[in-house]
Amino acid sequence: MKVVNLKQAILQAWKERWSDYQWAINMKKFFPKGATWDILNLAEALLEQAMIGPSPNPLILSYLKYAISSQMVSYSSVLTAISKFDDFSRDLCVQALLDIMDMFCDRLSCHGKAEECIGLCRSLLSALHWLLRCTAASAERLREGLEAGTPAAGEKQLAMCLQRLEKTLSSTKNRALLHIAKLEEASSWTAIEHSLLKLGEILASLSNPQLRSQAEQCGTLIRSIPTMLAVHSEQLHKTGYPTVHAVVLLEGTMNLTGETQPLVEQLMMVKRMQHIPTPLFVLEIWKACFVGLIESPEGTEELKWTAFTFLKIPQVLVKLKKYCHGDKDFTEDVSCAFEFLLKLTPLLDKADQRCNCDCTKFLLQECSKQGLLSEASVTNLMAKRAADREHAPQLKSGENANIQPNPGLILRAEPTVTNILKTMDADHSKSPEGLLGVLGHMLSGKSLDLLLAAAAATGKLKSFARKFINLNEFTTHGNEELAKAASVRALLFDISFLMLCHVAQTYGSEVILSESSSGAQVPFFETWMQTCMPEEGKILNPDHPCFWPDSTKVESLVALLNNSSEMKLVQMKWHEACLSISAAILEILNAWENGVLAFESIQKITDNIKGKVCSLAVCAVAWLVAHVRMLGLDEREKSLQMIRQLAGPLYSENTLQFYNERVVIMSSILEHMCADVLQQTATQIKFPSTGVDTMPYWNLLPPKRPIKEVLTDIFGKVLEKGWVDSRSIHIFDTLLHMGGVYWFCNNLIKELLKETRKEHTLRAVELLYSIFCLDMQQVTLVLLGHILPGLLTDSSKWHSLMDPPGTALAKLAVWCALSSYSSHKGQASSRQKKRHREDIEDYISLFPLDDMQPSKLMRLLSSNEEDANVLSSPTDRSMSSSLSASQLHTVNMRDPLNRVLGESSHCAAAGGFLLVSLHSCYVAPSPRPLALPSPRLPFSPSSLVFLSRFLFWTPPFGGHPEHFFPFAFWCHHHLPA
Repeated sequence: MKVVNLKQAILQAWKERWSDYQWAINMKKFFPKGATWDILNLAEALLEQAMIGPSPNPLILSYLKYAISSQMVSYSSVLTAISKFDDFSRDLCVQALLDIMDMFCDRLSCHGKAEECIGLCRSLLSALHWLLRCTAASAERLREGLEAGTPAAGEKQLAMCLQRLEKTLSSTKNRALLHIAKLEEASSWTAIEHSLLKLGEILASLSNPQLRSQAEQCGTLIRSIPTMLAVHSEQLHKTGYPTVHAVVLLEGTMNLTGETQPLVEQLMMVKRMQHIPTPLFVLEIWKACFVGLIESPEGTEELKWTAFTFLKIPQVLVKLKKYCHGDKDFTEDVSCAFEFLLKLTPLLDKADQRCNCDCTKFLLQECSKQGLLSEASVTNLMAKRAADREHAPQLKSGENANIQPNPGLILRAEPTVTNILKTMDADHSKSPEGLLGVLGHMLSGKSLDLLLAAAAATGKLKSFARKFINLNEFTTHGNEELAKAASVRALLFDISFLMLCHVAQTYGSEVILSESSSGAQVPFFETWMQTCMPEEGKILNPDHPCFWPDSTKVESLVALLNNSSEMKLVQMKWHEACLSISAAILEILNAWENGVLAFESIQKITDNIKGKVCSLAVCAVAWLVAHVRMLGLDEREKSLQMIRQLAGPLYSENTLQFYNERVVIMSSILEHMCADVLQQTATQIKFPSTGVDTMPYWNLLPPKRPIKEVLTDIFGKVLEKGWVDSRSIHIFDTLLHMGGVYWFCNNLIKELLKETRKEHTLRAVELLYSIFCLDMQQVTLVLLGHILPGLLTDSSKWHSLMDPPGTALAKLAVWCALSSYSSHKGQASSRQKKRHREDIEDYISLFPLDDMQPSKLMRLLSSNEEDANVLSSPTDRSMSSSLSASQLHTVNMRDPLNRVLGESSHCAAAGGFLLVSLHSCYVAPSPRPLALPSPRLPFSPSSLVFLSRFLFWTPPFGGHPEHFFPFAFWCHHHLPA
């Protein structure tokens, strides 16, 4: 059959009972591609055929719904077709039309020309008029039904009409579209006002209060449309600063042991760059602390966050106080910040519930001790919080009655750390039993983690570790001693060894290492930790000489482990035993594999190893981990089984004190040591459980997913939320060290350049800056030395640098450069782990220096300040030949960052892009003068002006700069004089 027109095609589809997708396919075959379905009035034709009878034709309606879902027809054409139906007595037809409107009335959009967008506004106005008429007709029928005693039918249809009205009008976007249509169609709006008055008169006689209230709400929304532009809502001030939030989270999660001064300077840099008012700045710090406290995993991480919040951050604020003008002003700002914080009741309630105490009270008391708040302010704030806490959800009394709050424990642990340090300064040989008692109490429960967290937050952890290294060194040798003294010495060695291993794994090995001094003997534990202790990403060689001591000592140790019923303690040199255990284990493994020793003998040997001092088991497993990495798949079984035996429970009795407490620490140490190798060998070993996850942030990457997908996915989630959480920080850190700095930075910059909305790009810049703080120095070198030049010199990528992403990238580059310059040189943060696969080229070879020919940047920056005036005119391209030798040598071009800037300035676009941004950021007015040291830039602002203009008006390829790179032309006209 040859189809003549649209109506004929629809009837053929109905007669042959085509499915919706068959109908769509055949329609595209029947009609030419040139004409659109809206021009052919497809939506109107379908509705006309569907609404012929008393009830709608479901098959033809399915064609219309398919056309709407597949965007064959526009929303405006459907709304226009619906508004032409006026037989409101056919209930089923009206309900079908209302259901069609429900498909899209809350997500109206138009992708086309301006005329089509205006058409959508007009059709929505027509649909609104139709809805009001339909509602009035339904209300009239309901009133007649009430008089006749049959109200049910009319009430259902009236409720449906009001529901669609409310859904359509509740969208601010829809009301804005209606406002535009009102301006275009004044007569149609007059008809709507008349319909609204008529509806109000009809509903006034109805007794149903719910329907009347719903109708009044819809009427209020309609009446508000003409005044939408007249209402000048106050512009909301920005109250969230994700950069501050992320910097605090990063510090609390990864750098508790770091000094406070670098954190203070970094926070002040962010405050200055983003012009953050002091009260909101302090508020953001507290918000980040409470969020970190709430989301921290139970166990050591929770204690670390508690110490960071209640001990370290008050110290940070004390130092921030020095940057502000006057103590009184800062005290008022802190008080104002707490006033804002008290309004965040859900956040505080959640923190109180997590910590089982009034966290705000502890925080206020600590701030009062540091002189950050007056007594009157503290009393007032405590009273307000106490009133709010009366309505807060509380845990059941049975659950929290015996739980001591961590904030109180941490605050009490801080003076205890000082007392322990004084105790450790005493002569160990005079009262070793008393010292053992002190250490024994430290091992009970979570006391050790509490003390370590308090020491880390107050900057005493390095001193703490040094005392235990000295104690461990003292116990390595035993002269003529009795059995009791030998057992005390063994316990002191074991406890100090385990504590030091725990500190190294929890807070980083750099806390343990002493300052290098020539000629000083390196303590045993430092030597063992650097050469024998497995760490994340650290590969050990099992054949290293440190694992192979004197053979006679190894033979005696093997005999001792194999033949003795228990380990002897008198005059035992424990450090030699720890160094010899690896070779002894190899001998035992060989004997086991060759059938010389049975499994029962292996079990007795492993019990002897861990039976008295757990440190021997730690040293044995350290070597086994390195050994397993070198074995083939079919050779690992015995070694892994021995690790399992050493990590398992003891099958014989132990007579030394504090054994259970020592085993808990040993299990945690072994679990950290074995994590890498167990993952690589797909082996499971059950370590004694302590009730909490000892490695909460381990292995966060999803399996079998490309890391680029993981990076883009996690950044998308962070951007959507608007802030970075602790788990995301650890995932970013893992991806940074897995993919390398260039890969990490390049892919995140690509994500930034995908954003097209100004507010999204600004948020992305703030978040990216905080993410780049994971390794700011290296990221800045890659960004300025590789990524920016690549974007600025490749014309095919210039479209991605249009505003707003181009401006956002400039801001990010400036922030990173300023942060890198202002950071303390030579102070590497402990959170910046050493990359084990460095993918950044050596910048000396990448940007070679020719001392005979100073670079263009050096020549320009060494010009006299007054020479800038000579070149102020764009028509004057001459350069002054006067050079100042003292100025020439002020720029250290062997510094990687200076060298990257110098070489990037050889490209006019790259140098201008960065340097103009640097100048605008450098001289940007701050809302309040801050006593912040100026960033140590290698050039002055006036030099930046001079350099930028020279670069823009001497393009390297000739011709006009606006033809070379549009941004350069913009910079010339916007550059401050």
